[in-house]
Amino acid sequence: MIKKSSIHSRANPRKVNPAWFTGKVSMTDISASIKPKGHNIYHVRFENGARTKIHSHNGDQILYVTSGMGSLETFSKNGGSKERFTIRKKQKIPLSAGDIVFIPRGMLHTHGSTNKRQIFSHIAFNILAAREYKTTWYESDFKKNVLNSIR
Repeated sequence: MIKKSSIHSRANPRKVNPAWFTGKVSMTDISASIKPKGHNIYHVRFENGARTKIHSHNGDQILYVTSGMGSLETFSKNGGSKERFTIRKKQKIPLSAGDIVFIPRGMLHTHGSTNKRQIFSHIAFNILAAREYKTTWYESDFKKNVLNSIR
């Protein structure tokens, strides 16, 4: 049976850990409604310049921008331990409505709003690499240092 959902529905809110973001973020779990196999789908809204903290996934991710202005920043890891290491910014990619970006598994990155007066939103397609899609979140200064992982 074919199922449908809407990114405008608030029917399946996903609980968001505020420690993963720099500001107010809300999510709708689209996959809870349409039940796809092999990936999870979320509509994510970033308010007032909010961003994700630096993180990586154990599977690939595709972002489809639905509104506003934002950016994706990627980082390389330099030495250090699993929880404390230095980083170097590799890319900053501006994002606007209609843009689609592919983020390979394991890539350190952050994404979110670049406009404090406008909501930035995207649909995240998290492609399952294993039985469970896992995200590792980090506390950092976004410039040089990753201080620890957030549980």
